[in-house]
Amino acid sequence: MKTTIPEELKQNVPQTSWGKFLVATPVIMTVLATLLAGLASSEMTKAQYDRAYAAQIQAKAGDQWGYFQAKKARGAMQLNTLELLQATVEIHPLSAASLGGLSPEATAAIAQNQLPTIARSQMDEQVRVALTALEESKPETEIAKLLKLVNPKTLDAALRAAKNDAIAFDTAVKPVGQSLEQLEKSLATNRPAARDFAAAKMRLTATRYDAEARLNQTIANLLELQVRQNNISAERHHRRSARFFLGMLGAQAAVIVSTLAMAARQRNLLWTLAATAGIAALIFAIYVYLAV
Repeated sequence: MKTTIPEELKQNVPQTSWGKFLVATPVIMTVLATLLAGLASSEMTKAQYDRAYAAQIQAKAGDQWGYFQAKKARGAMQLNTLELLQATVEIHPLSAASLGGLSPEATAAIAQNQLPTIARSQMDEQVRVALTALEESKPETEIAKLLKLVNPKTLDAALRAAKNDAIAFDTAVKPVGQSLEQLEKSLATNRPAARDFAAAKMRLTATRYDAEARLNQTIANLLELQVRQNNISAERHHRRSARFFLGMLGAQAAVIVSTLAMAARQRNLLWTLAATAGIAALIFAIYVYLAV
């Protein structure tokens, strides 16, 4: 938008500082309107980005929920098969002789249904509180209030730590599984011992699936928190965009009024209205930028 001032109108304006300011009012208001339009567009772009990013994170959360459900289902299948086996044949506790050659971790795992433990990462207190609220299905308004206290970088760090915990657990369990597979092959010719071992392995496998499902659940819930946090940010940018747009309308109104003032005889009143509208638009823009 470009504003030009006719020379004949400039001559009718007092050659004072205030007069010069009045002459420049349309130009100033045009610059202000352009600035506010740019801010409104920028905020809308940020809102759209946050919405799109939230959709991507939601897809990742869906994958984790899929893993969670699959592992829960597999664990339940293992327990159901174990119950059928126990109802069909007599199952005995594993003897020390049948477990010869196993590592202490593998022996504890198969004999006591005890998986290797890992040191879980410490979670930020504010993230933990928000996570607990989500797991307990608290109202969305309450979760949103808690998330406003959480730094996005802190939440991202908690998510990375949860993924590392899942990797660490898989790394700790893998050698045990390999050792048990080797022992299972060596017991293939001893049917009673193989049957008892298979029953113990089913119980251990169900326990492992349950532990992995809980890790996937934590990752999925942290991703859900990220989705909500990005949606909150998108809503904030959307509100800021709408208010910057209103400020732009005010500045454009000032341009129109000041332009009309230069074409009218009673310029003082109209110029005052134009200046007031422009100052109000500027103050409103500063308020939106700093406070909203």
